[in-house]
Amino acid sequence: MRRALRHPGLVGTHQEHARELAADLRSAVAGDVDFSVTARALTSMDASNYRRVPVGTVAPRDADDVAAALEVCRAHGTPVVARGAGTSIGGQATGTGVVLDFTRHMNELVLLDPEARTAVVQPGLVLDRLREAARPFGLTFGPDPSTHSRCTLGGMIGNNACGAHSVAWGTTADNVRSLDVVRYRGERLTAGPDGRGAPPGLLDLVDDRLALLRTGYPAGLPRRISGYALDALLPERGRDVARSLCGSEGTLGVVTEAELRLVPLPAERILVVLGYADESAAADAAAGLLPYGPLTVEGMAEDLVRGAEGLPRGAAWLFCEVDGEDAASALVRAADAVGTAVVRDPAGQRALWRIREDAAGTATRMPEGGSLTGGAGGGGREGGGEAWPGWEDCAVPPARLGAYLREFRSLLKEFRLRGTPYGHFGDGCVHVRIDFDLWTEPGVRDFRRFSEAVADLVVAHGGSLSGEHGDGKARAELLPKMYGDELVALFGEVKDLWDPDGGLNPGMLVRPEPLDSGLRFTGLPLVGLGRQAARCVGVAKCRVDGPSSGPGVMCPSYRATGEEKHSTRGRARLLHEMALGETVTGGPRSEEVHEALDLCLSCKGCRSDCPVGVDMAAYKAEFLDGYYAGPLRALKRPRSHWTMGGLPRWLDLFGRGLNTAMRLPRAARLAGVTPERTMPRVARRSFVSWFGERASDRVPALTLWPDTFTDHLAPEVGRAAVRVLEAAGLGVALPPGRVCCGLTYVSTGRLDTARRVMRRTLDVMDQVVGGGGDGDGAGAGAEGVGLGRGGRPVVVLEPSCAATLRTDLPELLPDDPRATRLAASVRTFAEALAELAPDWAPPRLDRPVAGQTHCHQHAVLGDTADRRLRQQAGLEGDLSGGCCGLAGNFGFEPGHYEVSVACAEDQLLPALRTAERDAVVLADGFSCRTQIAHLLPGRHPRHLAEVLAEALDD
Repeated sequence: MRRALRHPGLVGTHQEHARELAADLRSAVAGDVDFSVTARALTSMDASNYRRVPVGTVAPRDADDVAAALEVCRAHGTPVVARGAGTSIGGQATGTGVVLDFTRHMNELVLLDPEARTAVVQPGLVLDRLREAARPFGLTFGPDPSTHSRCTLGGMIGNNACGAHSVAWGTTADNVRSLDVVRYRGERLTAGPDGRGAPPGLLDLVDDRLALLRTGYPAGLPRRISGYALDALLPERGRDVARSLCGSEGTLGVVTEAELRLVPLPAERILVVLGYADESAAADAAAGLLPYGPLTVEGMAEDLVRGAEGLPRGAAWLFCEVDGEDAASALVRAADAVGTAVVRDPAGQRALWRIREDAAGTATRMPEGGSLTGGAGGGGREGGGEAWPGWEDCAVPPARLGAYLREFRSLLKEFRLRGTPYGHFGDGCVHVRIDFDLWTEPGVRDFRRFSEAVADLVVAHGGSLSGEHGDGKARAELLPKMYGDELVALFGEVKDLWDPDGGLNPGMLVRPEPLDSGLRFTGLPLVGLGRQAARCVGVAKCRVDGPSSGPGVMCPSYRATGEEKHSTRGRARLLHEMALGETVTGGPRSEEVHEALDLCLSCKGCRSDCPVGVDMAAYKAEFLDGYYAGPLRALKRPRSHWTMGGLPRWLDLFGRGLNTAMRLPRAARLAGVTPERTMPRVARRSFVSWFGERASDRVPALTLWPDTFTDHLAPEVGRAAVRVLEAAGLGVALPPGRVCCGLTYVSTGRLDTARRVMRRTLDVMDQVVGGGGDGDGAGAGAEGVGLGRGGRPVVVLEPSCAATLRTDLPELLPDDPRATRLAASVRTFAEALAELAPDWAPPRLDRPVAGQTHCHQHAVLGDTADRRLRQQAGLEGDLSGGCCGLAGNFGFEPGHYEVSVACAEDQLLPALRTAERDAVVLADGFSCRTQIAHLLPGRHPRHLAEVLAEALDD
């Protein structure tokens, strides 16, 4: 008889139960037991539409801990959910009981045997760590979902993950040799072929239902992930218990170790991109390419790509990776494509693959205008919007994919929905994010109706409701449509054999919860921080660490700490829970949110690196503004918010007098500065003062922005910029009055003050920028901006100030058209030279460079013009990514020093230490130069303008 389980909340007697459970777990396990509000909030959601708040979390250290935790939870009648990176699409990585987090401790590569081509891994090991270890031996793990940089092997086993290379190397189930598993009642077993590890009665049950198992599964379907893979237990299929566990979503047992098969890497990886007239043509062509042995056949259409560079002619494309020139030539000859690109350069391949890997996030943000339902006239809603998972990854036989997609698009049109299909066309698997209205009751009803209708369509084409990400809550309720009642009832019998108490991930796959219950949007306000944070769909690109992170920025505090609460996703989840007010209470004065945001560097990396554009720097500013609202609360602000946060005002008032003040006893402490830091010295003469005393007969072609850092702390940068700009034939003027972008007030969450400062600045700049305009100001983003009619470009030397003017200014003053005009007028130093002096040749230095692209430049401004200017000047090499870690006032504040240094050690300092001795160290940001000078005093970092000016003088 199955035992009734508790699903504890934290009210009344349940609070006492949670305390007792936590105490017993702490006594039983060596790992971490965390029942805090923060831990529960962070694991309440995965990458799905669903939300289930656990009672607590356990991070086990080994298999003994797993068994001990399960024993305690069973004694308390508490369910257990195993969780990896939390990127599951169907809700199966959430639960109301205890969540086992394997990423903290059980994340090791136990053994790699190159001769046997096998690896033994713990479930929390990230896929890319395994691939990096296997690469020197010419091996890899075949399945490679787009989340390869953060997904775990345990999660891949639970969902039977696939990835782009499944046409060559199959699914995770095809690459698992054995699994060490702990059942809810504590029994440990090793599952493998020949019935090894089967619980008593399982094989007898299979033998009793041979006919059902041989006929109940769809044929010709390489991506059948839905339900339990009980056909793997058939005698003719080797009675492979390990294979049958893959895709069971942690409902049968908890994996503690896995032996995996490795495959040889391609000798000569070539990417062939084939262009087709439309999506249907690409889908129809995909199956015909399979006989030519491609490693991938990935499809996407122009409504997802949105102007990406490097693609051949066409409106839809197949990304076909092959091994060798002969295979590439054969594929090109066989493909009836309207355009072809053969990409051999690894960097070019990575750039194109990044489009595909970011698709799960990109497809979540609809472009403005037009219909994404395809066909003449479309039929979807106009304008931009948000799209969500929910019908994410069905699969049909590859030969039927084109027909299925045409009917699927028609169904979208019928329901007046928009979606952007893409995915593994060679396997007949389609991913799509759809603009469901999950905020209102009518919208949720339509979500259910559409899900049922698409399930019927998939089954009519002989497909699987899930082709990669598993069923979870999103599709398990619909499994009878695919398998029939008898086979689904058998799933229940198998579940009861493995887990008689029903303690492992209840509500998933078997006896499922309704697909429209437990939606994470229920009860969430339609406006405010919670609504903004809800755009995070949990794909967890912010959790990437290690060499696979590439040149991006996001998320430096997670990379420094390794803690989920310091990732962009973690902070978004806490803001989401704060808005709901159930788990995280305290509203805008939540201490849990404040603690998580304290280590946010406001680097803005997530604004560009996050596939859905979560802007945690903006959210932090808004949160701090509310957290310290009111005169009494304002007194609780850190001193640094008043000192460094008000630096422009203090420098204007006292200038060099601050140097004397900072030499007084305990001055740094009174200013809220950590003792490990020395405050920068105020220059003897400001840049504005120097500029005002020089004469020039040039007609101004641009206005040079005298930001606070350049004016008072680094006037040599301003002088160098004037020297270079005039050498390029450009007249330079300064604004006719004092200006400030408001950066320091924004970053410390003093938004009312920031708005006042910005409005005063607009009063000054309006006559410079010009009223009205021939553009609409939409170009105020990176790479490509416009000017108001009659206005001059505004050249900003400090990247953080330029980013503030481009983004924060129009966002904080949305009703002031002057803000949009000024934002559209902003140019970086390199952009101004490229636009206003395109024929000017900079002096040649012919030296290597090292340093860092400013994080705000990476996120907001773009660096295309800078790279071009460096190339013209003979400055060879790339700058590192990441964040310097100083980040304005952040690195000066008490409690931040270690994280600040760790951020610098992530990418910047290693790049400088390994740079050639004669390399020019470039750092356009004042914070970056200050951090380098502090941590590597032997280096002399400079702004690009300084380097070019020095070369002109030489």
